[in-house]
Amino acid sequence: MFSRKQIAVLLAEFVGTAVLALVMLSVQHSVLNLQYFVALAVGLTLAALVSTFDGNGVSLFNPAVTIGMWTVRKLSTLRALAYIVAEMLGAWAAYGLYTYFIKSGLQSVGGDYDGRILVAEAVGAFVLALAYAAAVFNGYTTARKAMTVGAAYTLAVILAASATIGIINPALAFSVRAFDVFGSMGWTTYALGPILGAVIGFNVYALLFAPESSLIRVRAAVNQRLGRTQTAAAAPSTDAAPARRGSSTGRSAAARRSTRTTRTAPRSRKTTTTTRRRSTR
Repeated sequence: MFSRKQIAVLLAEFVGTAVLALVMLSVQHSVLNLQYFVALAVGLTLAALVSTFDGNGVSLFNPAVTIGMWTVRKLSTLRALAYIVAEMLGAWAAYGLYTYFIKSGLQSVGGDYDGRILVAEAVGAFVLALAYAAAVFNGYTTARKAMTVGAAYTLAVILAASATIGIINPALAFSVRAFDVFGSMGWTTYALGPILGAVIGFNVYALLFAPESSLIRVRAAVNQRLGRTQTAAAAPSTDAAPARRGSSTGRSAAARRSTRTTRTAPRSRKTTTTTRRRSTR
């Protein structure tokens, strides 16, 4: 089943995402609902959460960042899926808890597809992904990582605020009702936009800015996966090789035997001639 550390990592992603969503909901629906206050609040919250939970795992609290980490081979497929499920459940729990606090539901703030919103969310996620990639590839300490990603999230929300609500997190977008899982209400903007930006940001950093040792490990992981496929495809030719080697060995043995026979034939003729001469004498 699950080990203690695995349970701790998933619980950290669940609780961290829920706390982050609660902070965003609380500030957005308060008298301090200016986007700059929202950005500062979620940035400080993310920094505090990374400082608290980074010892147990990677402390992502964002499905877009999780997918970006997966594309650069820093997370396995199963771990990435488990993280995303925990993060989405945490956002859903935050929504339920917040509506319980205020004793009413929330109106949707999403809407139909808008290309400007998608680009703005992608740009914000790109900035956040660069910060996470720098922390992961360079092995930042917990304190440095917390300050880096917290400040980057603040900047990302401010950058996206000119054209959007500035969420930069599909899980938080779900909790503030910026999109619905089933339906056409904005999921292509507030969900797809951050994912595209995070994937581009992680891969750009990995290819251009990451230390050479980290890039070598990423390439080795990719080559290992490709090598397994090539090995499976080359299996029939590998099986046929021993048969060819066996037939060539048989031919070479037959050639050696014939050579020995050829060499011994003159000796036998010499022996017969000598015997005849002795008998004549």
